[in-house]
Amino acid sequence: MKDIDDSKAPLLDHLIELRKRLLLVMACLFVAFFACLYFAKPIFSVLVQPLLAAGEGRLIFTNIFEAFFVEVKVAFFAALMITFPILATQIWRFVAPGLYAKEKSAFLPFLMLTPFFFAAGASFAYFIAMPWALSFLLGFQGEIGGVETEALPGIGNYLSFSTKFLFGFGFAFLLPILLLILERAGLVTREQLAKGRRYMIVAAFAVAAVLTPPDAISQFMLAIPLIALYELALITIRITHWRRARAGGDEEVKAEAAD
Repeated sequence: MKDIDDSKAPLLDHLIELRKRLLLVMACLFVAFFACLYFAKPIFSVLVQPLLAAGEGRLIFTNIFEAFFVEVKVAFFAALMITFPILATQIWRFVAPGLYAKEKSAFLPFLMLTPFFFAAGASFAYFIAMPWALSFLLGFQGEIGGVETEALPGIGNYLSFSTKFLFGFGFAFLLPILLLILERAGLVTREQLAKGRRYMIVAAFAVAAVLTPPDAISQFMLAIPLIALYELALITIRITHWRRARAGGDEEVKAEAAD
């Protein structure tokens, strides 16, 4: 019990502390929202770059309030991404006193990698998946049976499309972190994960079907990285076990030499 922090507070004190931390996060979200609302147009101009790369240079809105609410949603999504590190830090500070030193050293590196994996997934969606998907979907415009068809994407629909891609790919790329934490916590083993590989392949395509538009290209562009990240997690777990075994063997050798 010496490894754990001396913080035996009653339940009411824990709830008060949790409320303070959540209020701090809400205050930061409030400030970030209005700051992002001021820069909503420049932020949205970044989101429309994949659409411009796909050859479409116009967005429309048919509802008189649609453009305003799009800026509000853009500001809210941007504020969420800005305050996410603050939220994660406050959650960690609330939970950490109840963990042993070994548990802290085991989970903290994985939690610190979470923003990097989320950013990698969002970047993959922004620079690769979205331009491909938009080029494919906009390719259906043209003459069909003597009738000219033209794509007129709505500003609200495009915002929903882009945020779905960014957040979907971002959270999907957190799969290795989740698997490593589950394995470190003892909830699953590497052998169980290896045996469940075939189910993971099916689950990857199911998740891709939900998070991407209903076309095969977009679904493959999310499902294949998910499968690759699953294999990466298995390799990382294997390396971690090998290092633990080697460290344990070295300690045994040192103990025998000391005797």
